[in-house]
Amino acid sequence: MSTSMQAGDVLAERYRLDDLLAENGAGRFWRAHDLVLHRPVAVHILGADDERAEPLLEAARRAGPVINRRLLRVLDAEVADGRCYVVNEWGQGDSLDILLTREGPLAPRRAAWIVGEVADSIAEAHDAGLAHGRLTPENVLIDQHGQVRVIGFGVEAALAGLAPGRINVDEIDLAGLLYCALTGKWAGVSRSAVPPAPELHGAVLRPRRVRAGIPRPLDNLCDQVLNPHATAGAEPVHHSARDISDLLLGFVGDLTGTQVPIQGPRLPVTQPLRPEPAPTAMPDPEPVEEATAEGTAEGTAETPVDDAAQPEPPADPDATEVAPPPSTTDLPTEAGMPVFHEDDEVDWLRARSDKPAPPPPLAEPPPRPLFAPDPPEGEPVRRPRAGSKAASAGGGKDYWPWDSSQDSGVRPVSRDTGGWSSGSWNEDRWATGEGLDDTGDSVPGRSWIRLAMIVAVCLAVMVAAVAAYQLGLKPPTPGSDDEPTTTASPTASAEPTPFTGLSADDFDPQGSEPREENPDQVPNVVDGDPTTSWSTSSYLQNFGPGGLKTGVGVVVDLGATKGVRQVVVTTEGGQTSLAAYVTSDAPTGVSELTPVGTDSGSGELTISLDEAVSGRYVTVWLTLLPQVGNEFRGTIAEVQVLG
Repeated sequence: MSTSMQAGDVLAERYRLDDLLAENGAGRFWRAHDLVLHRPVAVHILGADDERAEPLLEAARRAGPVINRRLLRVLDAEVADGRCYVVNEWGQGDSLDILLTREGPLAPRRAAWIVGEVADSIAEAHDAGLAHGRLTPENVLIDQHGQVRVIGFGVEAALAGLAPGRINVDEIDLAGLLYCALTGKWAGVSRSAVPPAPELHGAVLRPRRVRAGIPRPLDNLCDQVLNPHATAGAEPVHHSARDISDLLLGFVGDLTGTQVPIQGPRLPVTQPLRPEPAPTAMPDPEPVEEATAEGTAEGTAETPVDDAAQPEPPADPDATEVAPPPSTTDLPTEAGMPVFHEDDEVDWLRARSDKPAPPPPLAEPPPRPLFAPDPPEGEPVRRPRAGSKAASAGGGKDYWPWDSSQDSGVRPVSRDTGGWSSGSWNEDRWATGEGLDDTGDSVPGRSWIRLAMIVAVCLAVMVAAVAAYQLGLKPPTPGSDDEPTTTASPTASAEPTPFTGLSADDFDPQGSEPREENPDQVPNVVDGDPTTSWSTSSYLQNFGPGGLKTGVGVVVDLGATKGVRQVVVTTEGGQTSLAAYVTSDAPTGVSELTPVGTDSGSGELTISLDEAVSGRYVTVWLTLLPQVGNEFRGTIAEVQVLG
């Protein structure tokens, strides 16, 4: 069976294909969605008769038991429906080639850390007798959390038709990854789209001759692995994946003191971590115990052509020797992700040793009464403000504004405000009470309650008036003297009635010639007999954006232009979705039309319109068909158009 599939198809009734990412001959690489576990996955698909199918399944079986946090795991592998497929864990992030294209060559420590992480995982696989087979920049992913992930372990090599167990190729490709991260050029064995590294007389140029400032340990590592026979008379030095991992992680350093460097003693945390310089010639290596802390620091070279060994700087007689810290190998580390600075220094994110103090509790606001409290017995409701004439006139006693015996020379400005303004005031009006309202010693704020009560009474009166008016318009009882003699005309509230004399035709504007959908059964939808029906053709996939069509349907001819208020469609078979269109002319398609209504469900589906829509042709357009076995087919028993 052909491996050609399109977005929206479901593989093995579980994996919905979303995006086609790459093609390799007859193979396809998809981003898919697991419909069972609801997660994104990566899917490789081959034809079951492809010569790479069996090696691909075998590679997936070998890689399945490998558990490593950096390897994107194999989740499923099977042959179904004539297709061989392998499902891998999905990784979100940027591959190393994209990272180099966007940012250029990386800083040495960052490059060493990324490749060291890859080498550590590959070394574990090599210990189990397994190999990746195609370690290229495209298969190294830096995810959204900054972690390094390895793509296509064992599977990529099988898809390329390569033999399994190529451990020596992995070791060379690890050095190629380091070379690529430092220079932006690819020097590995496996094929990559990254530009190749420059060569001279058949040997790859050292990284220091391509880019200035590369530390000598990284330069020597790349040269020893990529050009093992370049130095005449020197015995080649073999570097396993574990050797490469230890050297690179030792170069990056460990601020927590939990990793023991491969060369040289550990430096104190307060000193910058630098790798030990390596000699240019490679006879028997010097014992690492003879190195000193002063000999491990080396500045980065500014010119790419100087490969001579740097002489050790003289020891400072005034410097105090720092004792190495005690071994803490058995203690857990708090280090997390490394943080690389522009000057190629590295720090580590650490967990907090103590929890921060919780914020202070919120203070409760003091209670504030809505109204002023009632005054004590015998006390006035209001008092004059300090400094006012009323206060001075009272001689230190409480001021009572209604007491005519006190001539304060002030008059009230507004009621219930407590404000007073000076001016002349007629003592007779004080005595007689003319112009003054009896407040009854009311508490300030109660006037708002009175106002609210007045508004409520007014609203009640208005509601009663409207109700009485409506009752007065009630239609008279039939037979009474008030009944009008004229006949009432039909209103819009009358129940819709079904139209008769209908005819129907099948409608398949998106199908191939002759564009028919069982035309001999179409009259059954308007014959008034629910036991007869019309069915669509059977489809292998449902309608929708991912299907071959958006729908099929029937066109009902009313015989003349009429006002349509309701369309009732009786369906069979299960969940069905449909839309209704009302047009004056026979339709040729639905893409330019606007439906008057839609409905979804099983059995009788009803589309009711708020206002009548005039037209002669009513199109019932099926947009979702029920599943019948392994196929999809829609069935309509009856169509009623009411107006």
